[in-house]
Amino acid sequence: MFHRTHDELKQLGAATTTSEIMQQPELWRDTFLIYRNQLDDIETFLSDARSMADGRLVVIFTGAGTSDYVGDTCAPYLRHAGDTSRYEFKSIATTDIVSAPLDFVNPDEPTLLVSFARSGNSPESFAAIEVVRKCVKQAKFLNITCAPNGKLAVKSAADPDSHTVLIPRANDGGFAMTGSYTCMELLATLIFDDASINQKESWVSIAAEMGEQVILREHEIAAFLDDDFNRVTYLGSGSFGGLAQEAQLKILELAHGLIATSYDTSMGYRHGPKSFVDSKTLVFVFVSENEYTRQYDLDILNEIDHDNIAQKVIAIQQKSDNPYSGISFTFDSAECLPESYLALPFVMVAQTVALLNSIRVGNTPDTPSPNGTVNRVVKGVTIHPFNA
Repeated sequence: MFHRTHDELKQLGAATTTSEIMQQPELWRDTFLIYRNQLDDIETFLSDARSMADGRLVVIFTGAGTSDYVGDTCAPYLRHAGDTSRYEFKSIATTDIVSAPLDFVNPDEPTLLVSFARSGNSPESFAAIEVVRKCVKQAKFLNITCAPNGKLAVKSAADPDSHTVLIPRANDGGFAMTGSYTCMELLATLIFDDASINQKESWVSIAAEMGEQVILREHEIAAFLDDDFNRVTYLGSGSFGGLAQEAQLKILELAHGLIATSYDTSMGYRHGPKSFVDSKTLVFVFVSENEYTRQYDLDILNEIDHDNIAQKVIAIQQKSDNPYSGISFTFDSAECLPESYLALPFVMVAQTVALLNSIRVGNTPDTPSPNGTVNRVVKGVTIHPFNA
């Protein structure tokens, strides 16, 4: 796909999605520049937010669908790599906050709501802000979005309690969120990661080089899909548990439900969900860079492989002293990346799987839902009045 002409891709209904997957390494470099250029303004806003709290400020990452999985991916990493003396990191979907606010937010805890949104036009995006504003006694709002003209960015512009950081080049034109997901995940990580700015720049550069490997090695990914399969599952630990959610959603969306999907954590999969595996199932496992956690990822890989039930068991991993020895997509890089940065090239592999599979099942990746039952921006949502 990455080596086809634009006209060929257009005939397949895949020109937009393919180009948006391919451009991500460049977008990650751009996202770092956005972070560096706006760092003073971001730090000023965060300092003001921290002044609300006597102790730690609750930081809630929120979004819906893929935008929710942004927080699910970066929050576990930040719980040990961020400044946990100042912040308590949580990931809660807008759909949960809006539908049952008091189940998920504490009115007495000063809160920074970090909203992720590609378009900022989903009804839940602004509704979550309004619900938290009514429910929580002290709250501020950091918006990370890709659409300068979206409702989230426009409505928040004049709000003294809000700050918006835009990543306009990541505003995907295709149905599936690809660059928007990775760039929002990266920007949130950069903002809250306690590493030095030079270290962050180095990690982004390595991640981008690894992403370029995905483009050059598409044939290896295509080989995973050679046989007849109708089920795909993704597994991972820590941040890669959130990544597994996003990976399975890409398959589900771009194949319009023609392939059954599931996801879980590497340890959690044994507790019932493993029943999903049959002879037409591909099992992908994102292997942790953490030496301790990696043992559990390798355990489930070896276990499912030795069961001799799944069609293929595939590791997505970084080169290490203790890699999975079976079928794998293994990155060779200058340095072992931390999980929130490693998630970027890892998910590019999953996006490529979803793209190739969409064509395999006769679908059109740019418009995978021909009957309009699902849309690029969610429709049909009624936001009911909330009174605290």
